[in-house]
Amino acid sequence: MQLDQRQDIQMSAPLVVSIPHRLGREEAARRLKGGLTRAAASVPMLNVDEERWQDDRMIFRVRALGQAASGHIDVEEDHVRLEVTLPWLLQRFAEAARSAIQKRGNLLLTKR
Repeated sequence: MQLDQRQDIQMSAPLVVSIPHRLGREEAARRLKGGLTRAAASVPMLNVDEERWQDDRMIFRVRALGQAASGHIDVEEDHVRLEVTLPWLLQRFAEAARSAIQKRGNLLLTKR
């Protein structure tokens, strides 16, 4: 197998989730800070390797089932947008991950 074909197999399209909110940028960012680490605590197979903020963007790296995934969350005035690139092994869990992210994000951004 040629190198470029292997890269196609290993690289995947990013998983993108957009979650609307009515909090404004500052309040949404405040609620999200530390939220990834708290969420991962309730998912035994998920470990957070990195969670850092640059302005209104959280950059993160997580590990599940021995596989690393990285991405970012952009906080906008009326929505947050998560983009994560999953390794091929975790791709089969992408829809379940999308659903869980959407549910937890909605709870975090709508709960008073």
